[in-house]
Amino acid sequence: MSISYDLDMATEQSASQVAHELCDIARTAGLFDDSITPELVLDDGALTAKGMWIRVGKETRSWSPVIADLGFTPTVWAAFQPARPSDYSDQQDDMIRLVSGLLDRAPGDAVLHFQSEVIWLLRRGSELSLNERDDLWPPHRLAAVSQPNRRATHHFSEE
Repeated sequence: MSISYDLDMATEQSASQVAHELCDIARTAGLFDDSITPELVLDDGALTAKGMWIRVGKETRSWSPVIADLGFTPTVWAAFQPARPSDYSDQQDDMIRLVSGLLDRAPGDAVLHFQSEVIWLLRRGSELSLNERDDLWPPHRLAAVSQPNRRATHHFSEE
């Protein structure tokens, strides 16, 4: 089983628009070169310069823990799968920079979680909360988040 992080968003933007924004953010950060197109990110997904696979899609599930536990219905998702045996920490840092950039460009509720087990961040309306675990949010990662935020830990139910 692959390690996977998911950003689920309830946004008015389409999956195509989110993929365009993500590609722009990733290019600016030096994670994608010009050969990586939004269409590729939507279809097969694309690898960053450090090997993390990223894909964007339209949410089609009628039930998810996000709906049941967090009270919003995702319309778009972005999946992040770190490469092996690369350093996960560096790739997690990249993921946070990309997610923060998307939060700046795609309004709406959003949650970044690890395999529906650990919620890294949750945005409801304009309020962003980051998990209180310092191992997830060391100072350099906190500094990579451009939005005002507070620390609060949210959980999915265990059912």
